[in-house]
Amino acid sequence: MSTFEALASLSVGSNLGNRLANLRTALRHLRNTAELEVVQTSDVFETAPWGVTDQPYFLNACILVKCALPPEELLTLLKGIEAKMGRRVERRWGQRVIDIDILTMDSLVCDTPNLHIPHKDMHRRGFVLVPLAQILPCWVHPVTGRRVDEMAPLFRDPEPVRVCRL
Repeated sequence: MSTFEALASLSVGSNLGNRLANLRTALRHLRNTAELEVVQTSDVFETAPWGVTDQPYFLNACILVKCALPPEELLTLLKGIEAKMGRRVERRWGQRVIDIDILTMDSLVCDTPNLHIPHKDMHRRGFVLVPLAQILPCWVHPVTGRRVDEMAPLFRDPEPVRVCRL
């Protein structure tokens, strides 16, 4: 029997309720998951909404975890945490109590109807790249061939504002 193990990076975001408490609750859920070990967290950044702009600003951060779950099982786990925290999907890119996305899993490339690793839009989003550069600066995108710390200064979003540590 083979055991799956990967270093995965996750993006967490919230723009409803107590946004910082929501991020910290998500982190606590991740820490209490036997198949995950939280390795590092980024700072928390406040950012303008992306995609749908008529909503409150977000707090965003990234979390690096050692993961003993295959990608689809990790996705199921993360969606379960979102549901426990009261996430309701009403419209794409809309308001949310919590959003947890898989950004990377080592150099894995996964493209299924339900899951894209690396996250398909990560290289276009400052709210992902800036915190990710704090915890995984030398990671090389397996499709673009660019390092995170090279991509972070190129984003087109307004500058994320550092708020605090996660």
